[in-house]
Amino acid sequence: MESARIVGALARYTRDFPLAEDVAQEALAEALVSWERDGEPADPVGWLLATARRRAIDAFRRRSALDERYRQIAESDEVHEELPWDPDRIDDDILALIFIACHPVLSAEARVALTLRTVGGLSSEEIARAFLVPVPTIQARITRAKKTIAAAKVPFELPPAGERRQRLGGVLSVLYVIFTEGSQLLKPELAYEAIRLARMLATLLPAEPEVHGLLALVELTAARFPARTGPDGEAILLADQDRRRWDFSAVRRGLAALGYAAKAGRGLGPYGLQAAIAACHAAAPSVEETDWERIVLLYEALGRVAPSPVVELNRAVAVAMATGPAEALRIVDELDLPGSHLLPTVRGELLIRLGRNDEARAELEIAARLCPNVRERSVLLGKARRLR
Repeated sequence: MESARIVGALARYTRDFPLAEDVAQEALAEALVSWERDGEPADPVGWLLATARRRAIDAFRRRSALDERYRQIAESDEVHEELPWDPDRIDDDILALIFIACHPVLSAEARVALTLRTVGGLSSEEIARAFLVPVPTIQARITRAKKTIAAAKVPFELPPAGERRQRLGGVLSVLYVIFTEGSQLLKPELAYEAIRLARMLATLLPAEPEVHGLLALVELTAARFPARTGPDGEAILLADQDRRRWDFSAVRRGLAALGYAAKAGRGLGPYGLQAAIAACHAAAPSVEETDWERIVLLYEALGRVAPSPVVELNRAVAVAMATGPAEALRIVDELDLPGSHLLPTVRGELLIRLGRNDEARAELEIAARLCPNVRERSVLLGKARRLR
């Protein structure tokens, strides 16, 4: 629970991000032995920080007895016994840790892995299990990320205010990727970790509307989690979900976050607009009673600020509900999403509504072959079989 604070404080203290995590792990390993023998200390976090600090000094000694950096730390250690733990700096430490883990010098995959490892406190095994990749792959990504940060001499500090806003988009995209992966792979623990990190970021940057927009989006989306699978784990689409099972506490939190984003007065950004769409679904008692006209308008606005084929595909779905499948199919036929199951899925649904069952079955079978999720694939194949 305290890993982000501990690593953040140590990174600020040592000015060496990889070393900070290494000595934090060494301190934890030592605690597992000594606490079992001597009992838990009155201040466990302080104990870990003090132990890690000593390990850091030892590491500097090993690097070079004449190292100027070591001499400064060693001298301060002889004069001052207080820990590198300034209560007024804790939030800045964690925020700096998030920005370092999501630094532009890293690849997208490395940012996600390092954020979950250093800020979220997940083990390499947990991250690998969540993303369905081998543990050595995740370990290699994290190791390369640390070496890249060290080679680039990334300072452990918050970027300047102007640069911070410029880099905030990268931080938000990492959290959104983590949430989306957890949601699509039916790994709720990964999605909830993204929500926790988004809440932390909203607390640390309360004046940034898109931070609240992202928090609103993930809260409102996660509110549907309890209703999206059946007793046997089969996927249940939005139209068939029992909305009484939705998490209405999450809905309230999401709407509150959306309110904060709207109050900033600069207009909703991409995450805020997606959250507003999710809010329309959350407010509706059924699919038929959803305000589809408003959703179409929101997707049109989203398409202007963040244009993408996926946005247009979702707009087509809303158009189908608002005005009918024929116009929606014209939108879909102009889109290209190579390798994605989403386009043939939507096209198949529209063709069903138009009574073109043979074409619909072919599209759903293509979608099933492309779909990476086993449960969702079985839903698609079931629909295709019923069209025979």
